[in-house]
Amino acid sequence: MTQHERLLIIDFGSQVTQLIARRLRELNVYCEIHPFNKVDDAFLQDFAPKAVIFSGGPSSVFAEGAPMPPASVFDLGVPILGICYGQQVMMHCLGGKVERGHGTAEFGRAFVTPTAAKTKLLDGWFATDREQVWMSHGDHVSKIAPGFEVYGTSPNAPFAITADTKRHFYAVQFHPEVHHTPNGAKFYENFVRIAGFTGDWTMGAYREQAIAAIRAQVGDKRVICGLSGGVDSSVAAVLIHEAIGDQLTCVFVDHGLLRQNEAEEVVKMFRDNYNIPLIHADESELFLGKLDGVSDPETKRKIIGGLFIDVFQKYANQIEGAEFLAQGTLYPDVIESVSFSGGPSVTIKSHHNVGGLPEKMGLKLVEPLRELFKDEVRALGRELGLPPSFIGRHPFPGPGLAIRCPGEITREKLEILKKADAVYIDQIRKHGLYDEIWQAFVAILPVRTVGVMGDGRTYDFACALRAVTSVDGMTADYYPFTHEFLGETATRIINEVQGINRVTYDITSKPPGTIEWE
Repeated sequence: MTQHERLLIIDFGSQVTQLIARRLRELNVYCEIHPFNKVDDAFLQDFAPKAVIFSGGPSSVFAEGAPMPPASVFDLGVPILGICYGQQVMMHCLGGKVERGHGTAEFGRAFVTPTAAKTKLLDGWFATDREQVWMSHGDHVSKIAPGFEVYGTSPNAPFAITADTKRHFYAVQFHPEVHHTPNGAKFYENFVRIAGFTGDWTMGAYREQAIAAIRAQVGDKRVICGLSGGVDSSVAAVLIHEAIGDQLTCVFVDHGLLRQNEAEEVVKMFRDNYNIPLIHADESELFLGKLDGVSDPETKRKIIGGLFIDVFQKYANQIEGAEFLAQGTLYPDVIESVSFSGGPSVTIKSHHNVGGLPEKMGLKLVEPLRELFKDEVRALGRELGLPPSFIGRHPFPGPGLAIRCPGEITREKLEILKKADAVYIDQIRKHGLYDEIWQAFVAILPVRTVGVMGDGRTYDFACALRAVTSVDGMTADYYPFTHEFLGETATRIINEVQGINRVTYDITSKPPGTIEWE
């Protein structure tokens, strides 16, 4: 099987290490993030990186037990780039000197100016006399290691850009990966060009590699895939089906909390269009019955999660000879389940797996997307020929409409909510806004209001419209609809959806951890 050119990112605990990987993946360079304490001589020999990047981090090189790379990394003969703490640890290891802040700590936007020395690392930089960068450091390099020269300085970082060009060791005090360093992408492009990467990380190549890996892992055994209808599980299912055909059976648990016509669309696409063996486990009556009278949101989630596992196991047990369970775990989930400091790992998000089913049922996992970021999954979906309208779908939460229906869930409220949501999404598509918005939905509020419609009084539900933009899915801001759009949409909902007589628009921003996920 073809082995991609690989770049190793040694993680020293920076909050933005994932962004480094994103920048490299965008350049068609395959990279992996590994915590510093997992990278030893044997690991380096086995991984055989074509280049290495030291991430930033919150530690001080003076601290007891400070994160350090293995000494052998400097003897690999490959280019190394140190970022922020990565610069400091490189200088510390190679004979330079690092000092504590003493008034030279620097956090936030800064401007770097070039020196007379030249390096290919800075091709395309300094078209003007300075470049904006993002600094975040307390300690600072006070003396560079032997063999290094200075290529850029800032008022509080005299060694902002340094390099030993003979050994291809490069070190910067700022973060090129964040968008506050506008020319950072060019910086990484230069580094991977110096390292000789050919850019062989494409979705076409990944597709071939993944298919070969699935066939090698599964052999002639059967695989069960838990299909939610979301992008991740759908791409995983289509990829696995391409690899092993009818050895795959998908189980689609329909809890009755999906959007209007969504269950039918999922079944049609997978059973009819792709001819993938599919069990449509329509257990909506079971789920809605258990949710009857429940209004606490966390209790709803637990009921749905527990029932999902029970229902999935019930139908999966009908598939004879299954030895593998497929799921759409992504690379961010893998990273987040590993503590860079070596502490206890964090549980992968519950909506990306099916609880303890693999162990409970004695199944081995097939996770063909675990090396990919979300945007790469969408690119792979396009490569596999999934419809653009499906690939670009807004994220949908695992508990479905249950969390868009505050208070008690009734069949009446669900039907009203589905119809209102369908009108809202139709409006967004008609105005060409769907792809500008990261997620949009209607929530039916747990209140009824008096309204006058025509010559009569009504006592119906109010609903709230929500639409947010997001770059990374971690934080979000409301989408600035025009008053004309909101007025037109509210009129359509009130006219077309019986049971709603008032529409509001939610313009609050969302902090981390409060965004709905698939």
